[in-house]
Amino acid sequence: MSRLQPSSWGELVRKLKALGFTGPFYRGKHPYMLRGLTRLKIPNPHRQDISVDLLARILRQAQISREQWENLD
Repeated sequence: MSRLQPSSWGELVRKLKALGFTGPFYRGKHPYMLRGLTRLKIPNPHRQDISVDLLARILRQAQISREQWENLD
């Protein structure tokens, strides 16, 4: 298993959509994406990449394995 790499905000949204999430929707302080009953809060768009630590937490909350994530390239 290879290590996760930092991700841009656009890449995060694109990959989450490929995994069945819809959105992003904007309400409150952070945008979120939906898949079934799962509501996944994502970081606000900004110029910096999303760190590996934050990406790992997002994937864990979304119940997405690293293999699923990496196979979307």
